[in-house]
Amino acid sequence: MALAFDEYGRPFIILKEQEQKTRLRGIKAQKANISAEKVIARVLRTSLGPKGMDKMLQSPDGNVTITNDGATILEHMDVDNQITKLMVELSRSQDYEIGDGTTGVVVMAGALLEQAERLLERGIHPIRNAEGYEMASRIAVEHLEHIAQKFDFGPINIELLVQTCMTTLSSKIVNRCKRPLAEISVKAVLSVADLERKDVNLDLIKVEGKVGGKLEDTELVYGITVDKDMSHPQMPKKIEDAKIAILTCPFEPPKPKTKHKVDIDTVEKFQTLRQQEQKYFDDMVQKCNDVGATLVICQWGFDDEANHLLMPRNLPAVRWVGGVELELIAIATGGRIVPRFQELTPEKLGRGTR
Repeated sequence: MALAFDEYGRPFIILKEQEQKTRLRGIKAQKANISAEKVIARVLRTSLGPKGMDKMLQSPDGNVTITNDGATILEHMDVDNQITKLMVELSRSQDYEIGDGTTGVVVMAGALLEQAERLLERGIHPIRNAEGYEMASRIAVEHLEHIAQKFDFGPINIELLVQTCMTTLSSKIVNRCKRPLAEISVKAVLSVADLERKDVNLDLIKVEGKVGGKLEDTELVYGITVDKDMSHPQMPKKIEDAKIAILTCPFEPPKPKTKHKVDIDTVEKFQTLRQQEQKYFDDMVQKCNDVGATLVICQWGFDDEANHLLMPRNLPAVRWVGGVELELIAIATGGRIVPRFQELTPEKLGRGTR
């Protein structure tokens, strides 16, 4: 391939061996697109069903992923054909809308295209094929609605939901623990679901993984799990009936953000500066104590000196908590996120049982 310019200075590309390259048209182009999708379907077909085999995928940076989830496999595949990209989007939309069947939808699309190829060879127009598939889809949906069975469920009667969830987990890696995991999944969804509106906010469900544990150690926690330690090792690990101050302001004396510098040439000046910083921090701690807070959760960190001043004042604190976790804590405890200490009031504290 070479770059050349015409008499007007406009660039154009010269392809080597251009006379040997051809452009597919008509039935040949359609068969080429169908064959590209059939390759994707064959790759995913072996991972379909309870006896499907897992795929080992290696990313360019060396990370290895083992999965049989169709959406995950297609996300890691490097595809350049437009039809295969459509299959990736199909699997992604299936995962977004339903959460299951990402492999089956691609395999079914491959089977339908394979049958469509035979119809194309018989001279049937592609639009006729599409109309026939739409008609078959309507008939299939009507039949499914005819044979479908509705059942009632609630927060107590969850057995049918658990069995449905077990069916979806049968083809996953976690199938050896599908019963307890199905119960955990159903209870987690029902705890955040609005059954009257038929709405579920899945953003309120968080999956936290811990290295070194077993699959059987999985448990459901009704509340917020924050993987953080207390800022001081001697602070209490358990707090009953906590009143939580949720802060997004730094829990430490302010740092000067100017280019000026302070010259300290005597011990007395250093002591004066240190006392001013300590008084500033004491006012922060006193403000939290005055409103009745027994636990401080801060989005930002604080230095070791501030941390050692918290311990003798009996004010446990957790630092470096993410913004999303702060929002979930505020929702769960009924508290308000406070951006400045001057706005901290008893009404903005969150209430927790432990």
